[in-house]
Amino acid sequence: MTFPPGLQQAVAGWLERQNAGAERRAQSAALSATYRQGGSSRSIDLGAYLVARLPATFAAVSRVLAELQQLRPDLAPASLLDVGSGPGTASWAAAGCWPGLQHVTFLDNSPGFLELATELAGHGSAPLRDSQAIRASFEALPDGLSADLVIAAYALAEIPVAKAAAAATGLWRASRSALVLVEPGTPQGFARIRAARVALLDQGAVPVAPCTHALACPIAGDDWCHFSIRLARSRAHMHAKGARVPFEDERFSYLVLARDGEPSRGARILSPPVHGKPGTALRLCTQGSIEPRHIARRDAAAYKLVKKMGWGDLIHPQSDEEKAP
Repeated sequence: MTFPPGLQQAVAGWLERQNAGAERRAQSAALSATYRQGGSSRSIDLGAYLVARLPATFAAVSRVLAELQQLRPDLAPASLLDVGSGPGTASWAAAGCWPGLQHVTFLDNSPGFLELATELAGHGSAPLRDSQAIRASFEALPDGLSADLVIAAYALAEIPVAKAAAAATGLWRASRSALVLVEPGTPQGFARIRAARVALLDQGAVPVAPCTHALACPIAGDDWCHFSIRLARSRAHMHAKGARVPFEDERFSYLVLARDGEPSRGARILSPPVHGKPGTALRLCTQGSIEPRHIARRDAAAYKLVKKMGWGDLIHPQSDEEKAP
């Protein structure tokens, strides 16, 4: 995951023009707690957000969009609707994935975030520089608003779980090709993702990732589907969080849906593989079920495959069928 130099410079310049203040560490801690708990971002400190949340959000969205690119290589969105855009983080990630992107729209209910998104976008590629900013709630999108690709990153977290399905339905209507939802990797974040999945599969949406099927979600009980991405911390990030290690792990849940095609099939690795002398133990989501699977070291071909894989990776159908015991 590479942080765009233009975004990095834009953020650094914006922070330099602000009064950092000794209180930023407390603001960053409060902000992180807010996102974990599904609170609103309406009154947050913008500087704290840029330092504490933008890098993690960019990393998670970039990981999800890379998965979409891999599974749908023919997807070439010309337009993007960045819902609950904040400072435009998801738009920067998408612009890096699809050079052919032509139109970007930021939608947020916060004038401060929209102003910040527009300012930062001025340092990006042409579609970012020419972006449109709309102040509106994603729960009631303006009539006629649509785009090839709709991304809502950490947006559903701001509404009750009971409203997630209806909000996702509105986002789906606005999407001409694909919809990407990313939420905190918490039980509450996954609950919103699950509610959106149920509602949109009923409308004919095709799951692209992480789901390998369109069957009922097999996650049960106190379990929840989430993944992790490791990102480097900047010096400002470490100072704001009072951190000593130069990296952090962002936990996230996500859902990618498309208008056409078929589910990816195969098996998704749901937790970190456990490597031992006899082999590797995996926890997989397959076709509607959660399965433990052990790949013995003596099964050289299959072991060589999974040894290179990690939490969140997809074992493609041919590999799953030909290599696994």
